[in-house]
Amino acid sequence: MTGDVRTTGDDTAGLVVCAALRLEARAVRRGLARAPAVVVGYRARRVPRLPERAAVAVVGFGGALDDRLAPGTVVVADEIRGGGKPVPCPGARALAADLARDGLRVHVGPLVSADRVVRERERHVWAADGACAVDMESARVAAALPQGTPVAALRVIVDGPRHPLLRPGTITRGVAAWRVLARTGPALERWAAEPV
Repeated sequence: MTGDVRTTGDDTAGLVVCAALRLEARAVRRGLARAPAVVVGYRARRVPRLPERAAVAVVGFGGALDDRLAPGTVVVADEIRGGGKPVPCPGARALAADLARDGLRVHVGPLVSADRVVRERERHVWAADGACAVDMESARVAAALPQGTPVAALRVIVDGPRHPLLRPGTITRGVAAWRVLARTGPALERWAAEPV
């Protein structure tokens, strides 16, 4: 890992939010009171050194593998898959319930990290294995964390089987997803204050 995350006060606790893109980090910062939101880059190429005992949330936009997940749905991973042993996210249901109380449409299930934009055939394979959404960063960030670090992964759906990424409408769906992502900060900070 490279770099540092500077926090105020106690550098051994709290929440660090990781996003691939500046756009995603800017969105989630709107709802964060204290936690930093850091940009880890496309495919998590720049994961910073994180404070010890910090809870970590990986957030941003994602693709649906299940065609029942509409754009704008917040997927909270109960397990992060990709590149090695799956990483469990034990606080997923509590975080999802909190997001739902904040008025967001939420789904809980396995998230898989890919190394490229996925095509229809791969979507079907991962969906058949139980995964509900795909991103390109969560597994890489989770793999870089010390064992026992509380981790959450949250993705706002932009594309999916019925809404391909490279089609008209992606920009409109992306703007709507940005607005949803901007509302997730308070629930993330509450989750980090009581990690499972």
